[in-house]
Amino acid sequence: MTTHPYAFLALFLGVALAFPIVLLGVAQLWFWFFQPAKPSPMKNDVYECGLPPAGDSWIQFKAHYYLYAILFLIFDVEVLFLLPFAVAFTGLPTGALLAMLAFILLLAEGLVWAWHRGHLEWK
Repeated sequence: MTTHPYAFLALFLGVALAFPIVLLGVAQLWFWFFQPAKPSPMKNDVYECGLPPAGDSWIQFKAHYYLYAILFLIFDVEVLFLLPFAVAFTGLPTGALLAMLAFILLLAEGLVWAWHRGHLEWK
């Protein structure tokens, strides 16, 4: 008796779908049986570092700080891609050198753009 060539994929798909659903069901049952709801004003109160909240919750932050941090993360992570290239530099073909040159030029273009727009100036 031969099985269908895609039977294993169907079985794998079924297990992949059933496994998280079963785990979520077990977690829900655990919550219902072992974590009964006991709401109270103290439990529903806002908790902020052990102190009652004071002041307005809407504080305006300067988006420039976030943009500066995002640019740092982008360039920091992109520079990490240079490490494998530098380690295997002598054994790579010319196509890899050209691809890395294009990568560095795009990275430099992004840096020049951010510098030109004034995003790298700390105010």
